[in-house]
Amino acid sequence: MVMGTDGPGFSRRSLLRGAGLVGLGGLLSGCGSALAAGVAGTAPPGNTLSYWNLLGGGDGLRMQAMEQAYQKQHPKIALSSVVLAWGNPYYTKVSLATLGQRPPDVAISHLTRASILAQAGLLEPLNKSELAPYGLTGGNFTPAAWDMAHTNGTLYAIPLDTHPLVMYYNTDICKKAGLLGKDGRLKNLDDPAALTDALTAAKKVTGAYGGVISINSDTATQWRFFSSLYYQLGGSVLADDGRKIVLDEAKAEKVLSFIQNLVKQGLIPTSVDYPGAITTFATGKAGFYFEGDWEITTFQTTKTPFSMTAFPNVFGGRYAVQADSHSFVLPKDPRRTDAMRQKIFVFIRSLLGQSGTWAQGGHIPAWLPFQKSAAYDKLNPASNYKQVANYVRYDERAWYSGSGSDFENIMGFAIGAVSAGQMAPAAAIADMKSRLAQYANTPSPV
Repeated sequence: MVMGTDGPGFSRRSLLRGAGLVGLGGLLSGCGSALAAGVAGTAPPGNTLSYWNLLGGGDGLRMQAMEQAYQKQHPKIALSSVVLAWGNPYYTKVSLATLGQRPPDVAISHLTRASILAQAGLLEPLNKSELAPYGLTGGNFTPAAWDMAHTNGTLYAIPLDTHPLVMYYNTDICKKAGLLGKDGRLKNLDDPAALTDALTAAKKVTGAYGGVISINSDTATQWRFFSSLYYQLGGSVLADDGRKIVLDEAKAEKVLSFIQNLVKQGLIPTSVDYPGAITTFATGKAGFYFEGDWEITTFQTTKTPFSMTAFPNVFGGRYAVQADSHSFVLPKDPRRTDAMRQKIFVFIRSLLGQSGTWAQGGHIPAWLPFQKSAAYDKLNPASNYKQVANYVRYDERAWYSGSGSDFENIMGFAIGAVSAGQMAPAAAIADMKSRLAQYANTPSPV
């Protein structure tokens, strides 16, 4: 039965409040389906555990395997798992379901989005003393992720992983290009010239491109690439919870000019979408591929001769690379009992105990008992870049920021225009600042 908008805890004002959580764009798109999801849910029976996530592809398959393992361990609990569309549609539905008092018992959230949900009062705080019996304490998690799981000093999320931008490389191409050391690993590329020279050498072997980054309709990847370089220069974009734009024009122009030079030299394609970038690397038309760590399964399936390593420290200084983390959160539910909370923590602990399965998808497990294990060290190439987990930079907190957000779309659009050779760096920076200012000058809708 669909509850009317005059049902308990749900009003037009709360609907607008929930839609506002995902930014102005989220309010104007997908709100119809989000409303249906938000109010059509039913309260789970005592022996049912409802779990929402946004995990597709290889991540989705691995999560399903982990859920099945939990179900075997706890056959008397009916696990109701729902997978929803990635990005703003997902967070809209979580928000509206919570406002409608029909939330899932537990949900996956990027840490950058968990902070927004927490500030909106849509997540239940986690009491560290109640987590201790399950080992869900700070000492068992990657420090950077655990710190990001807090909002205003309060814990609201349990990290599952860290997924940074990484560098994939074709081992056959790099060997022919003289880029591998005696140990078969890629030589150090921590310098603008070193990376450019490596891409040039790879291009001579492929006859096509040195590297590839998806551009068309992919603002997220463009943002990850730019921000990793920009963060290495010590730059920031937002301050004061997004109310101030502090983009350093000189540093941004340095990064965009570097990207522009790669384009002008024909080292990376100027027009390629996400699937096209994957194909370009998988078929040996590029020696390098810059993307998040989750495409490991794709290249294992295509039997591409490849490995993975940390994104290079191109501009020196303190190492930094853009990343986010999947985490577990408890959407606020006034009916949730202590017994249900204990059931949820058992579920979370079960999935963390299967970090070996999750790590096969390329993500760095946040669960230190596995991250520090010999078993993980043997998981190559997935463990090759585990050292970066504590040097990552999360998107700065703002009501319009985070994975799949309007912030990423604004930044990625301008960066992509430079990558495509359609916009000069100075024009791209002006576009970024102008469009971000509209959000910075708009009060948070929550």
